[in-house]
Amino acid sequence: MLADSIGMALLVVLESLTPAERLSFVLHDVFAVPFDDVARIMDRTPDSARQLASRARRRVQAAPQPDRDVALQRRVVDAFLAAARGGDFEALLEVLDPDVVFRMDLGPASGLTHRPLAGAGPVARQVLSTAPRFVHLAQPVLVNGEAGALFGTRDEPVGVIAFTIAGGRIAALNLIADQAKLRHLTIQP
Repeated sequence: MLADSIGMALLVVLESLTPAERLSFVLHDVFAVPFDDVARIMDRTPDSARQLASRARRRVQAAPQPDRDVALQRRVVDAFLAAARGGDFEALLEVLDPDVVFRMDLGPASGLTHRPLAGAGPVARQVLSTAPRFVHLAQPVLVNGEAGALFGTRDEPVGVIAFTIAGGRIAALNLIADQAKLRHLTIQP
C-alpha cells in the first residue's frame, strides 16, 4: 500500500516535469544511464543533461510526502466530498493545501486537454463549478492504496479522483477518466 501511495505521488511529480527533465531524470536516476549516453539520446551536451536531471531531482525531492495513515486520508477525502456536495467554498479551502494541483486526464477520446490548475482558490472554484453535476455519484474508495473517489462501479469505472494527502491536506487531485488508464488502477472499497 505504501509503495502504491508513494508511486502515485512520484507519478504526479514526474508529470509536472518538462519532457526533457523527465527523460534525463528517469534515464539517469532510475535506469543508471551515464550522462554522456543521456546527452546523445537527447541531442544535448552532457552538462545540459546533467542540469536537467538535477532540476528534476530537486523537484522530486521537494514534493510533499504523502500521509501514510489511510484513515486520515479517508477523513480528508470525506471532508472534501462533503464540502463539494454542500457547495462550501470555505470548507474546501480548509482541506486543500495552498499549493494544491488539480490534474485532469480525460483521455484521447475526449479530444480535450486540460492544463493543471494550481492553488487552493482556483481548484476550489473549479470543483464547485462542476461538482453539483457529479459529486453525488462519488463513492469513497482506495485508488492504488490511497484514498480516492470512484464514479461508476469498480467493474466499470467512469472515472476516479486519486488524492495525494500530505500534512492532513489535499496536495494533489488527479481526475482520471481515460479508460485505458482506468484499467490499470487498483480500486478497492
